[in-house]
Amino acid sequence: MATPPPSWNRTESWIREAVQAGAEVLIGGSRKKNMLEPTLLTKTSPYMKVVCEEVFAPIVVVEPYSKFSDAIKMVNNSYYGLQAGIFTNDFSKIQQAFNKLDVGGVVVNDYPTFRIDPMPYGGIKDSGFGREGIRYAIEEMTELKLLAIKG
Repeated sequence: MATPPPSWNRTESWIREAVQAGAEVLIGGSRKKNMLEPTLLTKTSPYMKVVCEEVFAPIVVVEPYSKFSDAIKMVNNSYYGLQAGIFTNDFSKIQQAFNKLDVGGVVVNDYPTFRIDPMPYGGIKDSGFGREGIRYAIEEMTELKLLAIKG
């Protein structure tokens, strides 16, 4: 992912901070010229910037959980809530994720940023207001006005 230089410094420092605090880089983590390698981190804590901030870089955090409800708590322990992706064929887990995750959308068996234009796409909490997608963008930018004529 090519990113402008200020983002390089920020992203690399967040990876370094996470590693110094005990995170493990499973793959990636280095910049080659103007490209940051896709980076997979584990053994993170909820207070690391790579976990609790919007990274906007090719970084994925993978953490184990014992119960599905624990995974939901991990996701909800965030100021942000754009979309979440879960991988399962268990419909009860899909329902639980949809009902309990504090996010603008849940994508099943695909990456969380998946979208097509007709879909409502947008977040809750500090991830923004409103929805994107053709219909939703038009509604967001339109003022409704009533004209009523009697008799």
